[in-house]
Amino acid sequence: MSNIEKIYGIHAVESLLERGPQNVIQLFLLKNRSDKTLSKIESLAKNAGIKCQNVDRRKMDDWVRGNHQGVIAEAKVHDASMSESQLLDLAASKNDFFVLVLDGVTDPHNLGACIRTADAAGVDAVILPKDRSASLNSTVRKVACGAAEHVPTVRVTNLARFLKQLQQEFVWVIGTAGEATSEIFDTKLENKVALVMGAEGAGMRRLTRETCDELIKIPMAGSVSSLNVSVATGVCLFEYVRQNGKTSSRN
Repeated sequence: MSNIEKIYGIHAVESLLERGPQNVIQLFLLKNRSDKTLSKIESLAKNAGIKCQNVDRRKMDDWVRGNHQGVIAEAKVHDASMSESQLLDLAASKNDFFVLVLDGVTDPHNLGACIRTADAAGVDAVILPKDRSASLNSTVRKVACGAAEHVPTVRVTNLARFLKQLQQEFVWVIGTAGEATSEIFDTKLENKVALVMGAEGAGMRRLTRETCDELIKIPMAGSVSSLNVSVATGVCLFEYVRQNGKTSSRN
């Protein structure tokens, strides 16, 4: 599945030109701006045979609502989506299956950051509920810096039911909760794991929490009682990576 969207922001466009320049239809740069960052983008575009158009700031501000940083690309976006049945088949076929589950992350900046970190950690997929999640919009893509087109995402109708289906494939479902008594650094994260992160403030929904095989928490030494969900996700994902001695499980 592909759509034509405007990708904006220096890092997002740079990643697009490095990973998939064939998908770029048009590239727009802020008129009268000249610096090393834009020079690199111009160089990548030139090498890919893409012409750059210089436009004024007012026009760019009208095109996108976020901070475009003087760079906008119109491109074909291919979502790395996966169906529920495809992910269940993958879980059945692998011994080192690892997925990130985001229950109720509705802020696009947090979702984009989580997907970017999930890509770096090599997860097999990111699971999102259909009814309580930010969509993969331009803001998510900007923050994810290209990862949204590479990390498979699975939209599920009933999250608790789908987690139970994963458990039938011997996937250990671990949820994060402030009230948990076990700490992540004392927890074995081996073989098949589904890591569940809840929304900031509300955390996981009740049915999601009750479906988890185990609840863990990140130990907090300072006065702050919790971390931003994207930061907490990074801590947990890379603890799995550390324990399993690898940087990627996705083929």
